[in-house]
Amino acid sequence: MRKREEIKAAVEAEIAALPVVQYAWLSCGDIPFSERVRTICRQECPRYGTSWSCPPGTGSVAECRENCLQYEGVFVFTTIAEVRDAADMEETLATRSAHEEVTMQIRALFAQQSCETLALSGESCAICRECSYPDGPCRYPDKMMPCIEGYGIVVPLLAEKAGIAFENGGNIVTWFGMILYRQHKK
Repeated sequence: MRKREEIKAAVEAEIAALPVVQYAWLSCGDIPFSERVRTICRQECPRYGTSWSCPPGTGSVAECRENCLQYEGVFVFTTIAEVRDAADMEETLATRSAHEEVTMQIRALFAQQSCETLALSGESCAICRECSYPDGPCRYPDKMMPCIEGYGIVVPLLAEKAGIAFENGGNIVTWFGMILYRQHKK
């Protein structure tokens, strides 16, 4: 099995070509979870209860935490996008797909290092036009990326632990991504 430092070095060499603004390597035990994040999901997010990548489809916060702790480490990163008006949700959300593409590319870098991954991203999964939740299983479980907040993760505290800026200016959208990884067992 490859050593963690070899995996880190290989991934860092490749991400230099991607539009990653900041990144950090953390222990999975450093990830801050809170039930309060789920309250916001339940009360404010229209995707709540409509997708396998969002609660309650992701499981309880305790189950999400337990799932994360099964990995060896976590790679946290940001991408940014400039918009005319950050209060314009349509314009802001239109920048999401570029971040999701970077998240998929970084997940692929870990796969090249023989790692199993769990990718969490900045928004609910949008692979399918209509999610099979709750009537059938996820059609693409290996591609689906649950929402970081949907897992009950407190992103401002995560950013602080990682030494990453949570905000980057007035009309700059900061997208967060996480790749939890572990080496394949032989």
